[in-house]
Amino acid sequence: MYDKILVANDGSAGGQKALTAAIELARRLSTELHMATVEELPRIPASIDEVAEEKTEANHRFAPVIEAAKVEAQRAGVTLETHLLPGHVVEAIVRLINERGFDLLVAGFMGHSQLYERIIGGTTDRLVRLVPCSVLVVK
Repeated sequence: MYDKILVANDGSAGGQKALTAAIELARRLSTELHMATVEELPRIPASIDEVAEEKTEANHRFAPVIEAAKVEAQRAGVTLETHLLPGHVVEAIVRLINERGFDLLVAGFMGHSQLYERIIGGTTDRLVRLVPCSVLVVK
């Protein structure tokens, strides 16, 4: 059914639910599992030093998320390959899916107010529209 699963996990409650569901699915299907965590860098950095500082901070912020995900996967008997990507969440995940040929994206649902959704839109909504593979949204 699915050969390569990618789960998006930013360490939020929705990301954790998506990870748990993706691990169980990968275990049941005996399939390859990857996790993407995206470090959003400033759109217009003031300097190279600002980019380097943001990257260092993101690496420290996401290290516990990545380590906890590996432990959870290992407990379930699933190998997890992780990807810490720079950039905008949607662009980075779409790019990774296109480059690596994933056939399922598992993402968590993050509820926002109706005003937020109208003005900004939801990351998960944009992923559902833009990725070239099946998407499982976990609530």
